[in-house]
Amino acid sequence: MAKQRVLSGMRPTGRLHLGNYLGALDNWVKLQDEYECFFFIADWHALTTDYADTRELRANTREVAIDMLAAGIDPNRSTLFVQSAVPEHAELHLLFSMFIPVPWLERVPTYKEKQQEETTKDLSTYGFLGYPVLMAADILIYRAQAVPVGVDQVPHLEMTREIARRFNALYRPVFPEPQPKLTEVPKLLGTDGTKMSKSKGNILELGESPESITAKVRPMMTDPARKRRSDPGDPDVCPVFDYHRVFSPAAVQAEAARGCRTAGIGCLDCKAMLLEHLLPTLAPIRERRLELARDSARVDEILREGSKRAQQVAAATMAEVREAMRLN
Repeated sequence: MAKQRVLSGMRPTGRLHLGNYLGALDNWVKLQDEYECFFFIADWHALTTDYADTRELRANTREVAIDMLAAGIDPNRSTLFVQSAVPEHAELHLLFSMFIPVPWLERVPTYKEKQQEETTKDLSTYGFLGYPVLMAADILIYRAQAVPVGVDQVPHLEMTREIARRFNALYRPVFPEPQPKLTEVPKLLGTDGTKMSKSKGNILELGESPESITAKVRPMMTDPARKRRSDPGDPDVCPVFDYHRVFSPAAVQAEAARGCRTAGIGCLDCKAMLLEHLLPTLAPIRERRLELARDSARVDEILREGSKRAQQVAAATMAEVREAMRLN
């Protein structure tokens, strides 16, 4: 039986960090054995918020590709490509935009939320309003049956399903309704105890040196109620312990939790225990990243070949779309 096809993408806004890895990349790597995988770098999506300054877009696209490959995306098992290298995405987006009601877009929860967050940018643009339509085109042009998402992203995928249903009803059935492939995203805050964000500088990048990671982990926010070494702490409210849950074996987690609750260990001791397991986990990714960064021609070739494969699939879909809409 043919494998089911999954698709997902990542915006090139800078080098990837632990949140990107645990929230998406680690799961994508595991999917490669079971599914036909299409993974793309969403450079056009980056323009929906960062259209005013595109100077770093090309460099960031390559950096994200390097991170994805270093994390384990295998171009022999997955199609890794750049969104803008497949112009059929834009054509399908245009055709979808002809029949999508504006109120559908205005009710997307992140539309107003993002405008309130990004106060320094003018997001009253068509591109920002219409990004869910572009996202639907990204998914449906490959007729993906599943999209790996966290629970909080399921409402975004429902828009894609609605667009597929509307097209199929208006013309003829062309698109499947992609199902969410739910992934459990570990709780992981930034080094300052707030949401991990590149703009805040509270991230741990995948390719950072052991020295840099150690320097960031040692002052990390812990249980705010534990003000002195002799105070007992609560691992359940400690951001550092969330990292233990991801990177440390069960025995180490139990030891750290017990030491925290009894004040048997200090916060620096707890962080040292974490680093013993965090650093070895990231070491192979960092080493592969360094190797790939030295061979940019190889990375560019992988993206070119992946984009060619993706365009072949996209072109076949667009041929059916044009026939269904009587545009030939």
